[in-house]
Amino acid sequence: MSSTPGENLFASRPPEKTPLNIVPWAIAGVLILLAIATMLIAGHRKPGPPRNAILPLDPGAASLVFSGIELSESTSLSGGKSTYIDGHIKNAGDKTVTGVTVQVLFANSEAMPPQVETLPVTLIRTHEPYVDTQPISDAPLAPGSEKEFRLIFENVAANWNQQLPEIHAVKIVTK
Repeated sequence: MSSTPGENLFASRPPEKTPLNIVPWAIAGVLILLAIATMLIAGHRKPGPPRNAILPLDPGAASLVFSGIELSESTSLSGGKSTYIDGHIKNAGDKTVTGVTVQVLFANSEAMPPQVETLPVTLIRTHEPYVDTQPISDAPLAPGSEKEFRLIFENVAANWNQQLPEIHAVKIVTK
C-alpha cells in the first residue's frame, strides 16, 4: 500500500451515515400495544352479582338438612374477631354430595338489608387439640349421612342483631 503525500494513514475516517432502520422500532411498538390490549381484556371481567345480592337456592337444596346450629365468637390477640357457625349437615338426597356453597344472611335491627356472606361449607375433621376443618370434597356426604360442619366469618358487621342467621344452599356439587 502506498500513501499519497498529505494523506494520513492513522487519521480517523469521518463516520458513515447509516439510515435509521425503523422496522425493529415498529415491531416493538406493536408488541407493546398488544401486551397492553391483552392486559385490558384480561382485566375486564364480567361483573358478578352485587356483594349483598341474595342468590337463588340450588335445585338440590331441599336434599340438605342443616340442624343443631350453634353460634360462637373468638377474639385474636391482634384484636380481630371471628364468628363461627357450627352444626350438622345431612344429605337427605340420593346422590353423594362433594361440595356445598352457602349464603349466610346476617340480619340487623336497623331496617337495612342483611349482610350476605357466600362461602363453601367445611366439615369438622377433629375437635382436639383444636377444631380442624376440611372441604366436603375430602369427605363426601353419602346419601343419608350426616356430619358436623363449621362456617368461619372474619368481618360480621357490628350492627348484626346477634340472632341466628339464615343459611341458604346456593350451589351443591354431586356425583
